[in-house]
Amino acid sequence: MQAESEYEGRDAVTVVIPALNEALTIGDIIEKTKPFTSDILVVDGHSPDGTAEIARSMGARVVFDHGKGKGEAIRSVILHLDREITVFIDADGSHDPDDIPALIRPILEGRADHVSGSRLIGGSSELHGGFDECFRLMGSSLITACINHRFHVCLSESQNGFRAIRTAVLRDLDLQENITTIEQEMIIKTLKKGYRMAEVPSHEHKRKAGYSKISIRKVAFRYVYTMIKYLYF
Repeated sequence: MQAESEYEGRDAVTVVIPALNEALTIGDIIEKTKPFTSDILVVDGHSPDGTAEIARSMGARVVFDHGKGKGEAIRSVILHLDREITVFIDADGSHDPDDIPALIRPILEGRADHVSGSRLIGGSSELHGGFDECFRLMGSSLITACINHRFHVCLSESQNGFRAIRTAVLRDLDLQENITTIEQEMIIKTLKKGYRMAEVPSHEHKRKAGYSKISIRKVAFRYVYTMIKYLYF
């Protein structure tokens, strides 16, 4: 891990952790994130398991959303951001905080405005092995291909929640989604508004505890609908 004294982005970054019933992992994520920022903000969906209390006890700021989903959590936090760069990382342990320096480097060096971690380059311990994983991968690949075709870019994926973005750009996107479709909305609107998109390898680990809050079968139509809506209208 890069030494804290050598890490130039620490005071330029707010790390945002959307969370719902992640008491078993939130403390570990906060602790591993501390070397890379002096401002950690947990967005809690009124978890009954003590997630917010644990986060506060470890020095993180906590704000609450209305429990509508990850998209609402991301939108809710924008008013509370005042640093140059915002990093979003999941609370379930699937993302490695040690990747934060690589994630923000293209922004600090002036090469990008929005950088997504890529599981297709960095590998995944979750995106294989079953029908749900197969459908997730096929759906993600289709959406990414459509984005690449529309904007003449070459991204490897569009659904990873681990990302860094200039806070001013985040505010300008006028995000609307309440669920995880916000990931593709963020990328599409970044490109549509002429901002620079980049990606870096990031391995997706198996979640350490808890359970997924998303049923692919229930939200598949929303993914297709929002892709068409934001790409072409």
